[in-house]
Amino acid sequence: MLQQLEPTSVQVKADKLYQEMGLTDEEFALVESILGRTPNYTETGIFSVMWSEHCSYKNSKVLLKKFPVDGEKVLQGPGEGAGIIDIGDEQAVVFKIESHNHPSAIEPYQGAATGVGGILRDVFSMGARPISILNSLRFGELTSPKVRYLFEEVVAGIAGYGNCVGVPTVGGEIQFDPCYDGNPLVNAMCVGLIDHKDIQKGQAKGVGNTVMYVGASTGRDGIHGATFASEELSEGSEAKRPAVQVGDPFMEKLLLEACLELVHCDSLIGIQDMGAAGLTSSSAEMASKAGSGIEMNLDLIPQRETGMTPYEMMLSESQERMLLVVKKGEEDEIKKIVERWGLLWAEVGHVTDDKHLRLLHKGELVANIPVDALAEDAPVYHKPSKVPAYYETFQQLEQKLPVVDDYKETLLQLLAQPTIASKEWVYDQYDYMVQTNTVVSPGSDAAVVRIRGTEKSLAMTTDCNSRYLYLDPEVGGQIAVAEAARNIVCSGGVPLGVTDCLNYGSPDKPEIFWQLEKSTDGMSEACRELETPVIGGNVSLYNETNGEAIYPTPVIGMVGLIEKQEHITTQAFKDSGDLIYLIGDTKAEFAGSELQKLLEGKISGKAPELNLKVEKERQKQLLQAIQAGLVASAHDVSEGGISVALAECMTSGNVGAKVSLTGEAVTNLFSESQSRFIVTVKNENRQSFENIIQATLIGEVTSTPKLEITDNQGKALLEATQDEIVKAWKGAIPCLLKSKA
Repeated sequence: MLQQLEPTSVQVKADKLYQEMGLTDEEFALVESILGRTPNYTETGIFSVMWSEHCSYKNSKVLLKKFPVDGEKVLQGPGEGAGIIDIGDEQAVVFKIESHNHPSAIEPYQGAATGVGGILRDVFSMGARPISILNSLRFGELTSPKVRYLFEEVVAGIAGYGNCVGVPTVGGEIQFDPCYDGNPLVNAMCVGLIDHKDIQKGQAKGVGNTVMYVGASTGRDGIHGATFASEELSEGSEAKRPAVQVGDPFMEKLLLEACLELVHCDSLIGIQDMGAAGLTSSSAEMASKAGSGIEMNLDLIPQRETGMTPYEMMLSESQERMLLVVKKGEEDEIKKIVERWGLLWAEVGHVTDDKHLRLLHKGELVANIPVDALAEDAPVYHKPSKVPAYYETFQQLEQKLPVVDDYKETLLQLLAQPTIASKEWVYDQYDYMVQTNTVVSPGSDAAVVRIRGTEKSLAMTTDCNSRYLYLDPEVGGQIAVAEAARNIVCSGGVPLGVTDCLNYGSPDKPEIFWQLEKSTDGMSEACRELETPVIGGNVSLYNETNGEAIYPTPVIGMVGLIEKQEHITTQAFKDSGDLIYLIGDTKAEFAGSELQKLLEGKISGKAPELNLKVEKERQKQLLQAIQAGLVASAHDVSEGGISVALAECMTSGNVGAKVSLTGEAVTNLFSESQSRFIVTVKNENRQSFENIIQATLIGEVTSTPKLEITDNQGKALLEATQDEIVKAWKGAIPCLLKSKA
């Protein structure tokens, strides 16, 4: 194949080719002033990906500064591949969440698979061994054939990649709403373990040190993937299929093991995954963080296609690749390890002291750019913000009590709503027991993975109720953090920190920027109150299809530490005779609820209230009771209210529950008031439990597998057998997927 000719600098400017790459006229003028000349085609491409929202956070950086990022246990906050938190004994937990939304909308299997691959590399490039994968997914309604296809392929992609690499997929969450019809969300989270001494940074230090390329060869897949992730989906998005990368999990496994061996080498100075923007981001960011420069000869880049141009090589997002900086003269130590794992390597350049990214190709200098201009000094915008009219309307609405004729039928219908229904169809495709450390598998409040050789375990979850965020972004943002912490506490863990994935529509629309602004306010406040610093994350904007935005969906990934094995708690009711307690107050709060959506087909009104100080106190007391060995099971009350929470606690085992509730029936059964838990306690622990926490005794676990709920007069409100509950809850998603409608 003949070498392709790239357009000249004159053509780039005259034909405004930079606009196709995602740069505005003003940004292109800024590039010219930085360089003191018109950039060539390759340089324009490099600026366009590095200044894309996906890489530079230019529309969100002003808001991200609000997050609390420090804490006494934080070893690494935002800015590296993943954040790190100390868990004692010279060990630390490493975790990060990222989006792969646009690629998954176009090519769902590879989009989801490479999302998993990328987040794994973020964690093991820090020197940590990945111990688990989680995800957070959003789709339209499963009644649509296209949505069913996207759902099935995304799940298959996550399973295909994670299972082959040998890292268990242990948890996650999935919600379904019409606003995600054309723009699904695929957020992948990885958790790893590391010894303090093995922590690596992505820095290019030491003038003259060798820049080494390791892993798969570079192809034309994923070119301009970062830019593609920073624009709205439209009818023409199918044409962007080449922007979707293709993954090879077996190559990833070899790269993972090689990297975990390399981190013990004194000759290794820095390491970074070639993620979004590939060679461009890894080289520019490593140099900028170290206050140095990098020179690379692109002729030395391993290429799997002929005639690749500098533009294509620098912007390719081919998977399973790492960029290393190695001490000059000590490369052989690295090469031996890499070769033993059957991987490609190439010495492609060296560290310089001029703070420039210099690229050579066929004997010519094809790019010469200040690295800080690419990494640190990208434009930052504070977009106009405007309160949406819908929000002002919702704030005026009175809370009205829904009319429910048949409580049992309504409960069974709620259990069959795909957002509430069992996700067993999904997680049965995941290998969640590989590595044999999974203690609590998918289906409980949080997944739990033990730390071998210690008494400790890690609890982990992903959470976000985007309906509440649509109704009230600030309160909804608080609830997302609080619910994640509730899930960790219910599992017996102390919440440690947060990684977030901020999924929104176009920040160019003032109403959307307002959602982003307000929800980050709410999240920041909750993280401060609950002492869960934000140690990293990802922003995914322009999640719109033909002008229609998704709900604001800032997914919270949270990890907690369980100090002792006996503190591990699950949501399932244990033994007949155990007492059932409700912690928290129930009010008539139905806006954004599953019941409202079921009855009205849409959501409106004021989001449920949340008092963060009350939330913190209840979590603290419940954790104290769990650590004292007084709690048999714990489950937070979320979508669907108390009736759904009780039903979820009795979907396994052979027990039931007899419960009496005081007050208005619909509110008691289906309201989604916050800061509530269903907890069971053995009779002999009753007094000790009540001494620690204020809770209402509402019933007991029975040996009959049936849920019976009465009012305080003894009048039956609903009665459903375990078989009926399980049939509605477990059968919903498989049934919808078999539908040919």
